[in-house]
This record gives sequence, C-alpha cells and structure tokens, in this order.
Amino acid sequence: MLEYQQQPSPWEKLSGTIPLTIQGAVVIKQTYLLFGLAVFSAMAGGYIGSTSETLARFFSTWVGWIAALLLLNIVPRVAIAVRHNHQLGVATLVLDGFVSGIALSPLLWIARLYAPSLIFAALVITACVFVGVTVYVLSAKRAFSAPRGLMAGLFFSIIGAVVLNSFLQIGVAGILIAVAIGALGVFTLVYATSGVLRSPGADSPIPGALMLFAGVFNVFVATLNILLRILNGGRR
Repeated sequence: MLEYQQQPSPWEKLSGTIPLTIQGAVVIKQTYLLFGLAVFSAMAGGYIGSTSETLARFFSTWVGWIAALLLLNIVPRVAIAVRHNHQLGVATLVLDGFVSGIALSPLLWIARLYAPSLIFAALVITACVFVGVTVYVLSAKRAFSAPRGLMAGLFFSIIGAVVLNSFLQIGVAGILIAVAIGALGVFTLVYATSGVLRSPGADSPIPGALMLFAGVFNVFVATLNILLRILNGGRR
C-alpha cells in the first residue's frame, strides 16, 4: 500500500516526496497509462469536433450546452461507479475522453476557422506537460518527488515553447506566454498526482486517471482560449 499523509496542504502536495511500495508504483503507473488512453481518446473526439460544423452548431445551442454539461458530469460518475469492473471501467474512461473532445466542438471549430495553428500550439503545450510529468512518473521507483516532477514538466514545457517558435514564429512574448501556460499545467498535474497518491480510497486507478485527465483537459481549454483572445486582440 501507499504511505499517506493526513490532510496535506497545497504546499506539501507541490513540495513533498511520497514513498512508494511496489504495489503503489504499479497503481500510479496504471493510473497514468489509463490517463494516456483518455487523452488520446479526447484527441480523436476533438478532431471529429473540429471538422464537423453540425456538431459545432449543436453544442453552440442551449440544448447542446446542457447535453455537454450532463455528459461531462455523468460519464465520469459512471466510470467511478464501475471502477472495479476493469473492462467496463476502462471503456467508460475512454468514452469520457471522447465525449470531452466532442464537447469542445464550438471552440475547436472557431479555432480552425481563425487559425488552425492555434490548435497545434495548444496541443503542443498540453502534450509537453503530459509527456514531461508522465516520463518522470513512469521512471519513479521508490518515491514520487513533486519538485522533480515539476522540473521534468517545466523542462518539457520550455522545449515545447521553442518548438512552437520554430514552427509559428511566436517571438519572445509568445515563448514566455507558452512557458507560463505550460508551467500552470505542470503545477496542476503534479498537484493532482500528489492528491491521487495520498488518497486513502485509491482502490482503483480509474478515479485517479479521471482526476488527471480533468486537469490536462482544463489546461488545453484554457490554452486555446488564451491564444484565441490574443489573436483577436491582435486583429483589432
């Protein structure tokens, strides 16, 4: 089992080290693998949403907005309810990722019309956050160190910002914004990972994967919104 601390503060979640037993290391690796499945499923749903005007129009209406809100709240609850049934739990987790991508249809459609490169930029930043922390977690054997997770994530975020500049010529200001967004994502993901590891009710990797996915999903949405606002501001 994992060693837990009672009611850790936010600072402890971002600065502490959590010892891992063999079972604990296996659980967190399974959590991240399932988290990866949800991310790739969301990318598939997002691609469909970004290329379908019908979906974009539907989710732009109040009926579509309510439908998206219900799906984004009900599907994760179902996944948690069936978490002890591995096959059904994983299938529901993948469905949650796919539905989340589809629900972004209006935002992705607008971004594709204004500048498809914005979607690429948001994906690069989010992917760097995901890869950086995931690489560290999968390589951790005896303990999860939040500071090391932060450093790994920030390192990959900086690389992502440099890659964006080479493709999109975003300039120094753009690089700083990209790094700042990446840093926010890294802090979110490391904080969530610490929460998963310290949770006394972690009897399945599925709830943790859902928590991590929610964090990365919010990072992507925030990144795309910020980039769209910057673009619109530059056009005024």
